[in-house]
Amino acid sequence: MTIDTITPLWHHTLFSDGWRAGAAEPIVVSAPGTGAALATIAQADTTDLDRAVVSATAAQKSWSKLSYAVRAAVMLKAAQLLESDPARLADVLIPESGSGQGKAAFEVGLVVSELQEAAALASHPYGELLRSVKDRTSIARRVPLGVVGVISPFNFPAILSMRSVAPALAVGNAVILKPDPRTSISGGLALAALFEEAGLPEGVLHVLPGGGELGAALVTHPGVPCISFTGSTRAGRKIGAAAAPLLKRVHLELGGNNAMLVLPDADVQAAASVGAWGSFLHQGQICMTTGRHLVHRSIAEEYIAALSQKANGIPVGDPAQGLPLGPIIDESQRDRVHGYVLAAVEHGATLAAGGEYDGLYYRPTVLTNVAVENPAWTEEIFGPVAPVQIYDDIDEAIDVINSSEYGLSVSIITSNPYAAYELSDRIESGAVHINDATVDDEAVIPFGGTKASGVGGRFGGPQANLDTFTETQWITMQSAVERYPF
Repeated sequence: MTIDTITPLWHHTLFSDGWRAGAAEPIVVSAPGTGAALATIAQADTTDLDRAVVSATAAQKSWSKLSYAVRAAVMLKAAQLLESDPARLADVLIPESGSGQGKAAFEVGLVVSELQEAAALASHPYGELLRSVKDRTSIARRVPLGVVGVISPFNFPAILSMRSVAPALAVGNAVILKPDPRTSISGGLALAALFEEAGLPEGVLHVLPGGGELGAALVTHPGVPCISFTGSTRAGRKIGAAAAPLLKRVHLELGGNNAMLVLPDADVQAAASVGAWGSFLHQGQICMTTGRHLVHRSIAEEYIAALSQKANGIPVGDPAQGLPLGPIIDESQRDRVHGYVLAAVEHGATLAAGGEYDGLYYRPTVLTNVAVENPAWTEEIFGPVAPVQIYDDIDEAIDVINSSEYGLSVSIITSNPYAAYELSDRIESGAVHINDATVDDEAVIPFGGTKASGVGGRFGGPQANLDTFTETQWITMQSAVERYPF
């Protein structure tokens, strides 16, 4: 069964003032696990983008003037529709992004939470009364930015689109969303169908599938004052450089090479379970994936054995058949992952598990004896690879963690969580999870990284979303006209 036969709505269409054809050549969306064509969708070009910006600019003015209750109702209705029928999104996520069924269900739940939080955001206080040296009322209030451009990736396509789209809409912006072309349905068109059914007015949301050229045009378009991008650090640097001359607001949520620190007092079996989840979930294609395992020498042999046993025991195959780990997104990424593994072994690392693939299905892999300068240790692999390094001294381990250019998420496993909390003061990371995996996210928290893992606003929580998707406007008011000497 193809996606077309499940839901023909987006067949040869994109979403811009309703469902219509795009000006560029159509995109064939294929399942990475089987290679089967799932759907043919419309692709946008710069003429579609220009048209969408004009439409969104006009629609935003009306949308922002509506009562917050109206905007909240749309968000809640979308959440209710998805919660009552999660298959409308999960059944697309599984074949299109290679999601395991558990991962797809988890992602759908995150999308529901994001919509619910966005509904609450619409009624959140949006300003403050300020003191003034003059006898007047002084107010700082939050106003919508206008049109927000969102560029989202392939790995968690639905939630990584929705965490920008929903709060941006809730506070009165219009949105132009460009999903990754490989996941244009689960990352865009399926979300558009959800909002359309929930009653979102026409023109407020546009979903334009397309490649890098379209993304570049969205970044530099003078009618789009804000860009929210989630993706690689390499691409984020290009976006930042392109947007800088325009002085537009840019939010970059980028990559990570996240460390898991296993202290000598840790429960080794429990630590190995956390490490396996952190490194292998969704084939390691997550910005928060555990890319570095730092294990104390006293327990290292036991930990490596336990982690390798888990890696060897995880079934890999077609997620539509219920297997927990699916395919790498495409051949290019699979070859990139395998290249890291081969190079690591060539330079002295030991392959403790995995290192093999069948088509796009890559076995969970454990590497030991990985040198600190090895690319498998220093770079973001974005695959199911767990490099392990042994340490003797906690100060040494902290230095290794902080030596990375990234600073997204760190995990500490210990039987003394308060001691780990004290260590967190020394760790350069946007998140530190004690006795949990590096992979963690909630709609209510301000999520983001430091250093090369991100810059700009954060996602999640009312204050972060207001900072990210609104502008501050200062207003003063006094009863009489001020008198000046000239």
